[in-house]
Amino acid sequence: MKTWPIVAAALSFNDDGLPYSAAYQDIYHPLAGAFTQARHVFIAGSELPQRWSRRDRFVVLETGFGLGNNFLATWQAWLDDPTRCERLVFISIEQSPLTRDDMQRAHSHSPSAPLASQLIAAWPPLTHNLHQLNFEQGRVQLLLALGAVNTWLPELVARVDAFYLDGFAPARNPQMWQARLFKAFARLAAPQATLATWTAASAVREGLRAAGFDVHKAPGTGGKRDITLACYAPAFVPRQSPSRTAGAPTQRRALVVGGGLAGCATAWALAEQGWASTVFDRQAAPAQETSGNPGGLFHGIVNAQDGTHARFNRAAALQAQQVIGRFIDTRGLSGAVKGLLRLDSAEASTMQAVLDNLHLPADYVRAVTSDEASGLSGIAVGQSAWFYPGGGWVQPAGLASAWMKAASPHADFRGGKQVACLRKTGRLWQLLDAHGQVIDEAEVVVLANAGDAMRLLDNPSWPIAPVRGQVSFCDRSRAQAMPLPRLPIAGAGYLLPEIDGLMLFGSSSQPDDSDGTVRHDDHIGNLAQLSRLIGAPVDLAASVLQGRTGWRWVAHDKLPVIGAVPDTQSAIGRPLDQPRFVPRVEGLYVFTALGSRGITWSALGARTLASLITGAPSPLEASLLDAIDPARFVSRDVRRASSAF
Repeated sequence: MKTWPIVAAALSFNDDGLPYSAAYQDIYHPLAGAFTQARHVFIAGSELPQRWSRRDRFVVLETGFGLGNNFLATWQAWLDDPTRCERLVFISIEQSPLTRDDMQRAHSHSPSAPLASQLIAAWPPLTHNLHQLNFEQGRVQLLLALGAVNTWLPELVARVDAFYLDGFAPARNPQMWQARLFKAFARLAAPQATLATWTAASAVREGLRAAGFDVHKAPGTGGKRDITLACYAPAFVPRQSPSRTAGAPTQRRALVVGGGLAGCATAWALAEQGWASTVFDRQAAPAQETSGNPGGLFHGIVNAQDGTHARFNRAAALQAQQVIGRFIDTRGLSGAVKGLLRLDSAEASTMQAVLDNLHLPADYVRAVTSDEASGLSGIAVGQSAWFYPGGGWVQPAGLASAWMKAASPHADFRGGKQVACLRKTGRLWQLLDAHGQVIDEAEVVVLANAGDAMRLLDNPSWPIAPVRGQVSFCDRSRAQAMPLPRLPIAGAGYLLPEIDGLMLFGSSSQPDDSDGTVRHDDHIGNLAQLSRLIGAPVDLAASVLQGRTGWRWVAHDKLPVIGAVPDTQSAIGRPLDQPRFVPRVEGLYVFTALGSRGITWSALGARTLASLITGAPSPLEASLLDAIDPARFVSRDVRRASSAF
């Protein structure tokens, strides 16, 4: 996916006090009129609320978010309807979003002020991402795609029930009304999907007809002008391409193997979609292995090319910030979302030039000098740093427990269960113990048990390997001479603020090392790494340190492995050069290779996996789904073999 910098719209107000876009030489509709238009054109034109009545999920796609009036009006209609759908998903694309301050100004007299205030409070940093904002305990979800419509439509993974074609007039913003975009709507349309737009331009109507929509005109608001309504009813329905999902289960229940961050997050994400799950782990309680470290970090990254890794890590970090911050506020989770510093050897001016080129906003990341970093952290820092205001630290085991509590009553945990193997019987997957006895069975199984997932999958040739890591910690009273930062500091190693009376730092990184003991030499290595991190000697003896050892499973491309398991037996004779076309083993999914970024990746990874299992719109775009899909290894092998001839 080619990304383009997001530049916030410059909001002005004309002589009548109406919000005005200088870029498109057009006004935003007055708020009261906009709500009237939304109810008449989009809500009534989509035959709502009748069409969503008592459904599990209803999906709307809008092509111009603007001030968010159509979203707010639809949300209000959902609240007002006693037979509303269980979940409303509203996907909206916006190339020139407003800043939070301008949204606040624009909605100062909103007809739906309580909802507008919630939207403004959740307003994300303006980055080129698919931002997931949740309301009404997750039952109303806004997927806000920031960027151009023609860039985002091919990237969306969803089945859309109603299209809202909005935005500035076709004459002023023609790229939003191209015929090829209407064909993209057809790809996304669910059977009998409706479409509504306030414009009756003949080019729009003809383009929709050519894409398979049955189009007709209807009276506009107050009878002043016609609007266009349509229904997706193609004369010929093309055969669907193979999907990256693993079948359509008849039951809404999953078995999750692994009770660390990945497994507990999966249970929580499935519960958001109304699914039940049981989490199995060989330990007695959640997060007792690598996820059991006293503390860990989460943050995004910056890359001058803003490539796949940067975009995925940014999306994941923004999700982690939302979820962890909410759990800290509402569930007493031990942690903080007050920022994180990642040191860099470059000059701050050079770093700032990268941010300027990418138009990354300051509420996502800032380049700071060593003096500024020292002021933010409260200790002397000898390097420039990337400051992530939404980064922070959290206790991993506490986060896993918070996910399980949030998933209740849909999910339960069963510890002390070692899964020896899997067996498929009809549509059901069975988990078997060492004696061949059935532990449990269901149509859907998720392997979220790190490297042990490879054993249960008969060790596929995926380039994933364990890396041993040892953290060091001691009672704060033994390190009084060592000042600790107010914020986590990362770079070559990391140092956390004081956690429950502990000083915590690390970590070693040793591939091909299966020794589980806590080693004195690794404490010495961690102390040397800490000294380089803070640029000063560390007056602390290795003999006073305690430690903890675990294994991070890492894919060679440094991205997680999330999705339905490829079916290589059925792949013969099929085009396999793209992961999305690789056939899948029915009902079997994997969530592993989180490396050292389990805290950052687990929330978005779990929600992405839940969307693949349940059919909900994906919170991740198609190109990033390809990047984390386990089928990427199959596709890479195919492409390499083809290039050899």
